[in-house]
Amino acid sequence: MKRLIPLVLCAACAAPPPALPPEQEDTCGATQRAALIGQDATALEKVLILGMVRVIRPDDMVTMDYRRERINFLIGRDEKIIAINCG
Repeated sequence: MKRLIPLVLCAACAAPPPALPPEQEDTCGATQRAALIGQDATALEKVLILGMVRVIRPDDMVTMDYRRERINFLIGRDEKIIAINCG
């Protein structure tokens, strides 16, 4: 029993879990394009987007740099838009 006390005390000294990152604001206008989710990727050809755009398909290699003004369109294997986000 005496051996368990140091273990319990050590557990109380453990660092708290990291805080969740702050919710990102829509810096690229992704919410304005939410209606495109579920449509074929060809729908992007009909939309005029001024600024940086990145289309990401399955197995595409992409850079890990974060650009708050860039809009990312994630395309599923069925060639439908599955998500839109900034970065």
